[in-house]
Amino acid sequence: MQIRLITTPYWWDAAPPADAAPTEWQNRADVVIIGGGFTGFGAAIPLARAGLKVVIVEKDKIGAGASTRNGGITSGNLRHSYNKLSKKFGLEKAAKFYQEAHAARQDLISFITDEQIDCDLQLCGRFAGATQPRALAAMQSEADNLSKITGVVPVIYDKAGLAAHIDSDKYCGGVWRDDIGGIHPAKLLAGMHRVAVSAGAQIFTGAAVSSVRRIEAGADASFSVDTSKGQITAGHVITATNAYSDSATPWLRRRLVPVISEMIATEELGENRVRSLMPSKSMYSESLQIGHYFRPSPDGKRILLGGRRMDSDPTIAAERLRAGLVSILPDLADCAITHHWFGFVAFPFDQLPKLTVHDGVIYPAGYCGSGTVWARWLGQKAAQMVLGDVAGASSGNAGSADSVFADLPFRSMPFYSGEPWFLPLAMRFYAVQDKLANLRT
Repeated sequence: MQIRLITTPYWWDAAPPADAAPTEWQNRADVVIIGGGFTGFGAAIPLARAGLKVVIVEKDKIGAGASTRNGGITSGNLRHSYNKLSKKFGLEKAAKFYQEAHAARQDLISFITDEQIDCDLQLCGRFAGATQPRALAAMQSEADNLSKITGVVPVIYDKAGLAAHIDSDKYCGGVWRDDIGGIHPAKLLAGMHRVAVSAGAQIFTGAAVSSVRRIEAGADASFSVDTSKGQITAGHVITATNAYSDSATPWLRRRLVPVISEMIATEELGENRVRSLMPSKSMYSESLQIGHYFRPSPDGKRILLGGRRMDSDPTIAAERLRAGLVSILPDLADCAITHHWFGFVAFPFDQLPKLTVHDGVIYPAGYCGSGTVWARWLGQKAAQMVLGDVAGASSGNAGSADSVFADLPFRSMPFYSGEPWFLPLAMRFYAVQDKLANLRT
């Protein structure tokens, strides 16, 4: 079937990237935030509301980066199981990872509701399909731990029960949980932009940062941020660039592995057909290392599916996603794909999000493909770190800077500069793992 493709995100049809309103350049600020996505605005809003002079510099338009290219699923996933975290960190700290993920999800919903952001918030739950019995048993174990730690009680389904959620023979069972939902990511970012401006943050688009220099030592340290529009001196700097970090932030770039995540959107199928395939109209995922995530569009008329890129040729990559969709929902073999787009997500080498300070600069980063929740949450935590360091700042509703991700090592590897030459090998390794797992019973 010929694929008719729009190569910009489906989300941009309703909320395209935008330049910030023109304003006079600022030479000084209390806080400079590099990056105008979920992380940057997550930091800017509490800082501006506390009365600080906040400047966001974004090298592109607002909404051109990862924040508006994702699936819009409020998962707040952790890449490691509770058992693996327990072995590495102990039971108490492993529980804190789960507790913070739960708090971050709930905080995002509260923020959207309190700020009255129209971003198609759907409190619809998420169904994760198991491709073989061993995976379902592992999902059962994770569900039991989640219930004990957070009070969220997932529902376990065998194959006979799947019809309540999905019309597919691919899965032998699955888990549904009600604490995950969906949003329209581009509309959420546009709403955060509006809230930040209303709070007093000043935003400059098309302002690429070339360097960040510490210009004073000791308690009165400050920073000089050089951009394509001018220089800014600031008391604090938050780098909110994540997978889009470049040579201006070499320390961060050496600690993140950028990975392409891509998505497709089907043509309009109609609400009845989508509902017949996805009766619960939940968010969806799979129990695979490089499986797919998918969902109905907010209007219920299309299906959107995403995954990690496995081929550099965009045509082959799009066809692979379409084949993945058909493997889950064979009834869609005749449907056309209208959109195919990609963005970058970032993985630290230990695959845990980070909130780190290096040479005075604060780095919230490394969301491992779950930035819809983690980006805003850790941006907000970065803001709270600043507020705790600013005498006389009105912390108001800023909350606590405490985070289990704040004391994790943020390591690189020898000779790594930010170009992941090893990534194709790693992706093939994960693909082989998935194939072997599906051969086991």
